[in-house]
Amino acid sequence: MRSFSRRNAIRTLVLLTGGASIAATARAVAGETAPLALKGYDPVAYFTLGKATRGLADIEYEWDERTYRFATGEHREAFKADPVRYAPQFANYCAMALADGHVVDGNPEYWMISDGKLYLFGKPVGPDLFKRDLAGNLGKAEENRFLVDKN
Repeated sequence: MRSFSRRNAIRTLVLLTGGASIAATARAVAGETAPLALKGYDPVAYFTLGKATRGLADIEYEWDERTYRFATGEHREAFKADPVRYAPQFANYCAMALADGHVVDGNPEYWMISDGKLYLFGKPVGPDLFKRDLAGNLGKAEENRFLVDKN
């Protein structure tokens, strides 16, 4: 059996890191882009305008393997400065469905902000259902977060 030394660990880490950057470069060269987040809606607008607002194709920013679009350059800069603040919780998935143990795409038109975080829902009734037991639903959705990682 071969021992795993610190030197071997460093080599493995270097190879993995290099492989990831090569893959990202290959994707860019091949013309592939990251999937569109929020179906093209501006994540910052939910907080600043209080409504779902479509972003523009010429004002984009890639973060966390997704491409985000923005209605204004100021919104893009705000997102760049603090993407975790503005990105939807549970990626682009319905928070209520996730609380129920299902993975359903969220619709950017059905949303809510709670405690400074953006949540998406698959149906118009989603926000109201989620609010009925906010703490319980948040807890269940967090417990089921692993379902999102499988998709």
